[in-house]
Amino acid sequence: MKPEQAEIIAIQALGHIAGDDELLYAFLDITGLPPEELRIRAAEPEILGGVLDFLLMDEKRLLSFCEAADLPPELPGVARKLLPGGEEVHWT
Repeated sequence: MKPEQAEIIAIQALGHIAGDDELLYAFLDITGLPPEELRIRAAEPEILGGVLDFLLMDEKRLLSFCEAADLPPELPGVARKLLPGGEEVHWT
């Protein structure tokens, strides 16, 4: 996987999160980002890494996204490692 592909997966994940008010508010609460700033910075690799971190923190969220996007559950973790800060994340 290339970093560009990792960004695409993260953008898909952000769309999934944005489509569910409960998930979106939880994401905004955890990150501290106001909605306006998320809209402005949504394509930044650091933000996209945070999106994947949010999904990877909870198996239910992760599996829900993967099912909706028709992706294998391990793919977001692989993608996360290619975005800024991902080299420091160790999901087990």
